[in-house]
Amino acid sequence: MLRVNHRIQIPFTEFDFSFSRSGGPGGQNVNKVNSKVTLRWNVEKSATLPGDVCERFCLRYRRRMTTEGEFVMHSERYRDQGRNVADCLEKLRELLLEVAVAPKKRKPTKPTKGSQQRRLKEKRAASERKSRRRKPGFDE
Repeated sequence: MLRVNHRIQIPFTEFDFSFSRSGGPGGQNVNKVNSKVTLRWNVEKSATLPGDVCERFCLRYRRRMTTEGEFVMHSERYRDQGRNVADCLEKLRELLLEVAVAPKKRKPTKPTKGSQQRRLKEKRAASERKSRRRKPGFDE
């Protein structure tokens, strides 16, 4: 079971792992061992993922989703399958943690009188500074 937090726990039966040959360094081992792991998880059909988290996850990671609603992730960091499976699950856990908490709603605020006055004063100073750089009689 993948434990994300106290609210989100996903059984391994929901995940589908496939293995293939990994690229990169590894010598002859790379041509013989299927160490690359591809994790597929149907997010929309997941019974254990809360609805609000599912929505945020699908919105945020829609580029990693297939048209059937499956989330796809690869790992080929290590030279053996077991560690790549663990790496995939850890990556997924971190992605779920990012969307587990709803973002705070932003309250629109108005700039204070003082900040408006400082901004206008700075604009006038910049304008004055630039006008002093001109040759005399330029604007006539």
